[in-house]
Amino acid sequence: MLESLSKLVTESGFAGFFSNPDGWRNLVMIAIACVLLYLGIKKQYEPLLMVGIAVGCLLANVSSVFMTADGSLPDALYHQSLWDAFLDETSPYYHSYGHIMSHGGLIDILYIGVKAGLYPCMIFIGIGAMTDFGPLISNPKSLLLGAAAQFGVFFAFFGANLLGFDAQQSASIGIIGGADGPTAILTTTKLAPELLGPIAVAAYSYMALIPMIQPPLMKALTTEKERSVKMEQLREVSKTEKILFPIVVTIFIVLLLPSTAPLIGCLMFGNLLKETGVTERLSDVAQNALMNIVTLFLGISVGATMVGSRFLTLDTIKIVVLGLIAFSFSTIGGLLVGKLMYKLTGGKVNPLIGSAGVSAVPMAARVSQREGQKANPSNFLLMHAMGPNVAGVIGSAIAAGFLISMFGG
Repeated sequence: MLESLSKLVTESGFAGFFSNPDGWRNLVMIAIACVLLYLGIKKQYEPLLMVGIAVGCLLANVSSVFMTADGSLPDALYHQSLWDAFLDETSPYYHSYGHIMSHGGLIDILYIGVKAGLYPCMIFIGIGAMTDFGPLISNPKSLLLGAAAQFGVFFAFFGANLLGFDAQQSASIGIIGGADGPTAILTTTKLAPELLGPIAVAAYSYMALIPMIQPPLMKALTTEKERSVKMEQLREVSKTEKILFPIVVTIFIVLLLPSTAPLIGCLMFGNLLKETGVTERLSDVAQNALMNIVTLFLGISVGATMVGSRFLTLDTIKIVVLGLIAFSFSTIGGLLVGKLMYKLTGGKVNPLIGSAGVSAVPMAARVSQREGQKANPSNFLLMHAMGPNVAGVIGSAIAAGFLISMFGG
């Protein structure tokens, strides 16, 4: 009886925190997972993703303390060593999904959807089905604001390079500036999968903090007079224009930059389902069931990569700081081009809509609306800001495709 109890104690996960050399790191990550749960549930910071990421982090670090005498982790839900072999060109299991399926845990199998780029693309179908490109079609100049808001991506790329990250890692860190979680995840899995955990957490954290990060930049870069500008009502966009838009954009952008095909193709496919008027059932599935299921799997899978031995490094701190810089400079880029348009149009464009050029839809547009109403209570900028906002979704996908084509090898 005593022997059985002793074996139970020594082989338990609690003992693993002391016998496993990385046990203390797992313990820290469990605490971080609890903090992320608090932020997602209590503070409602991107809860649909943050709760899943936190649970994935919790499960991976709780299960990875069950290390046997030979150093293996038979009861772990996620095995970093399997993915190391998957990425190692000298390994017999290089790019072997079969090996993952045979020897992986539950989260290893779910993570295949991330590594294969399946989940981000499926989420883009749902985003497309929920997006109205009408404001962008009505005001094509919004594309310039969406493009300007990608400035932070390339600024952070060079900053990361100066801090010692290689080109692939720098590109993955820079894409945080696009404020698009699925795009950041897809780019990172293609270029620097070892950084997926911190990059995903940084990307979704800054998306959630848009109402705190952007307003100070808006006030610093614009005057009270500029913020109070009322813009003319947008023209009504025809159904034919809305149907043709995703088709034309897909053809043009994919031919111009083939590496954008997965994201742009899925985004425009989802939008086409919405606009045709004859595929309501499919559009409804894409907006609700598909988005919810994929978000569930994506969050848990990404969170599992936050294993203590890989996450608790100086590079993680650098990524968090660079991500904030990337996002801030993307906002600044949009605001500065917005100010330029204000000057060129004789004061007809409110530069606040430039900050919505980041692709966090529709949160960034709502922040522009709120700040505009503070300067002028009769101001209504939401639909005007939605143009740059949806342009930012396209812009971040193009930026990601460009970086993947440049550094994907």
